[in-house]
Amino acid sequence: MMSGALQSLMQRGTDFLGSETAIMCGAMSWVSERHLVSAVSNAGGFGLIACGAMTVDLLDTEIAETRKRTTKPFGVNLITMHPHLNELIALCGRHGIGHIVLAGGIPPAGALDAIKATGAKVIAFAPALVMAKKLIRSGVDALVIEGHEAGGHIGPVATSVLAQEILPEIATQVPVFVAGGIGRGEAIAGYLEMGAAGVQLGTRFACATESIAHPAFKKAFFRANARDAMPSVQIDPRLPVIPVRALKNAGTEAFTAKQIEVARLLDEGKVDMNEAQLQIEYFWAGALRRAVIDGDVEGGSLMAGQSVGMLTKEEPVADILAELVEQAEAALGTR
Repeated sequence: MMSGALQSLMQRGTDFLGSETAIMCGAMSWVSERHLVSAVSNAGGFGLIACGAMTVDLLDTEIAETRKRTTKPFGVNLITMHPHLNELIALCGRHGIGHIVLAGGIPPAGALDAIKATGAKVIAFAPALVMAKKLIRSGVDALVIEGHEAGGHIGPVATSVLAQEILPEIATQVPVFVAGGIGRGEAIAGYLEMGAAGVQLGTRFACATESIAHPAFKKAFFRANARDAMPSVQIDPRLPVIPVRALKNAGTEAFTAKQIEVARLLDEGKVDMNEAQLQIEYFWAGALRRAVIDGDVEGGSLMAGQSVGMLTKEEPVADILAELVEQAEAALGTR
């Protein structure tokens, strides 16, 4: 159980999510599947299935398998550029999923209405204040503001700056969850005091005991420090690629080559912009799978946030959450 101060600060987030703590586990492709998601929700957090490039059938199975492992609430993260987004939304509706996170840009026309029609709450990412206001006007129920320190796809601004810029303006309008570079409870307490309804952590949970990530993948995280988690470089300004933060390895170089290849196809008129960006997404999905599932830590993608330096050992999700709560409570007790 949380103390009164922490419980009070998280109340809006826990009411919104239906979980015991307002700590979400970020959706990490190949990592945030049935085992980790159910473990997070069972331990009092809020798990999110990472749909990523999954087919409708695969997501159908994943939701059903997660339901077998937990009776607690969990959500599904969908990428806005998925070619079968509408079918995925309808599937979530049939499963009675209560929260859908839309990632990867502005939700396409009709997506919000389609989600609302299923009775689910919509959570969207806001990389800037102007976008946060636009998303609220369009009807989203909650926002995640994720800073540059995060793993995977990242925006250009640090979490601490985004929080100071966005929370005072909109925290009273919708629940806002802060993400990016959070590895300890003291930081959680600080963002809650600034007006956040809760937080989202990914990297901290990636190497949990319940995570199916390959032992070699986890070892790479334990060896790494914050500066090893580097953002990818954009090669061609005509191919706007959202930077991805990952541990530097041969896979990072392969992405540079992939961008050159896709830019050439764009030049030759063999693909349009949407197809070009999808090819980049599928590259990441494949590279990430090689690292997470196969343990190819050289050629695969080791997506990690800068909080990776705080990871030193494999531990159960319940212990991670208990430690974060304890640290947050200790910090609040001294203020």
